[in-house]
Amino acid sequence: MQLLTQTTVGDFASFKSAFDAEAEKRMNAGLTLMQMWRDADDDAGAVLCLFDVNDRSKAEAWLNAETQTGSAMTGRFLKTA
Repeated sequence: MQLLTQTTVGDFASFKSAFDAEAEKRMNAGLTLMQMWRDADDDAGAVLCLFDVNDRSKAEAWLNAETQTGSAMTGRFLKTA
């Protein structure tokens, strides 16, 4: 199972630094970053992250905590068709 998240950032470098600092928190939520995408022509805008999920309940708790902090993050759980 995977989790695809999307958030809007004002400055990618600042976002990436904060994102990297939270790596252990995501690992404890059973998430492994598979891929991160952003607009190729802009340092601000949407950032999409694809995570591998090994514990959906922990991943859901992490996603809920992220959105409750005021983050404009959205997420969808996906499975291979």
